[in-house]
Amino acid sequence: MQIHQATTPFGRRTLTLAQIASQAIVKARAPAQSINKWEVYQALCTARARLGIPERALAVLNALLTFHPETTLSGEAVIVFPSNEQLSRRAHGMPASTLRRHLAVLVEAGLIIRRDSPNGKRYARRGRGGGIEFAYGFDLTPLIARADEFSRLARETEEAARALKLARERITICRRDISKMIAMAQQELASEPATEQDGQIWLDLHTRYCDIADTISRTATLDQLELIAGQLSVLADEILSRLELQIKIEKVSAIESSNERHIQNSDPESLSDSERAPAPSTTVDPAATHHPSKQKATYPLDLVLQACPDIVDYTRGGIGNWRDFLAATSMARSILRISPSAWDEAQTAMGEAQAAIAVACIAQRAATIRSAGGYLRGLTRKAEGGHFSLGPVLMAQIKAQSQKKAETDRSTRS
Repeated sequence: MQIHQATTPFGRRTLTLAQIASQAIVKARAPAQSINKWEVYQALCTARARLGIPERALAVLNALLTFHPETTLSGEAVIVFPSNEQLSRRAHGMPASTLRRHLAVLVEAGLIIRRDSPNGKRYARRGRGGGIEFAYGFDLTPLIARADEFSRLARETEEAARALKLARERITICRRDISKMIAMAQQELASEPATEQDGQIWLDLHTRYCDIADTISRTATLDQLELIAGQLSVLADEILSRLELQIKIEKVSAIESSNERHIQNSDPESLSDSERAPAPSTTVDPAATHHPSKQKATYPLDLVLQACPDIVDYTRGGIGNWRDFLAATSMARSILRISPSAWDEAQTAMGEAQAAIAVACIAQRAATIRSAGGYLRGLTRKAEGGHFSLGPVLMAQIKAQSQKKAETDRSTRS
């Protein structure tokens, strides 16, 4: 004889569609299906937030599972029937009122089904052989029917938690890198001569970093954290590229300075401290007139410094010889943001010494020149065509300095 299983709760408890749906899922499962009850319980603990189950309700479910003697759940109906006293004891002394509330949560969540007896008591009927023919209590079969669903939700929860953790790690690493790189750059600016534009660039980068960091919230979603992590990654790469470029410029400048010193020592006709020529136009090597761009510069250092006094600002100890002058122009190229390619082209067209003097002239007029690198390329093009000479440029700047000094003296006397 087939025994009808109770589908409605005892007493004043009402039947809901959610309970009917849970019973329908149980009927549709494969009869031979079996699961490890503790594996399913662990999956439920992992996916608890997605199922909307409080942790104390899971503690009650854990207590219910302990009343099933086997580790494996299988069969048509897996019903446990503990008394409230026994269930409360295994739920770590949970009060009866709290116990009933969390049992209702488990029922509404579709994790267990009530199989109430006619009088609401929980018990089992045994046959002549001592086996249980039918029982009244809590049916654990939904755990078997929905085991795959719980496992999937647990995997998705773990993947989302891992993605959230990785996003926060990316943000932490980027914030550390950005803050330390900016601090290092600002420290370098404080110890080395730098333009106001350089300081403003790093100030703007720091402001961008603070604006992004201020949007980070403890309750931020994964999408929000990934967006922030992407923005910080782009900013960190930009800062690192700027620092790497600065290192390359410094290395090139150091190599160029070394090469220029070697040329001075090995070429007796190169610029020397004791050279004094009456005028630039009368000291050009006549043999080089058919290649004006490669003429050797024999302009006295005093003449160059008279035309370009501001180049001294690019040194710490002043300029006493051509070595100091070349070191100053190397620093000026870095500060004026003259690219290595523009400098190489200028050296090829003018020669190393004349290219350095051209840089000093550009530094003298830095306030009126919008792009120092572009201006140097323009001079290079003229030199390649044989239409450029430093002599008139130096004379013009000396005249401008004299006029400026005369105006200053007049204003002072007045």
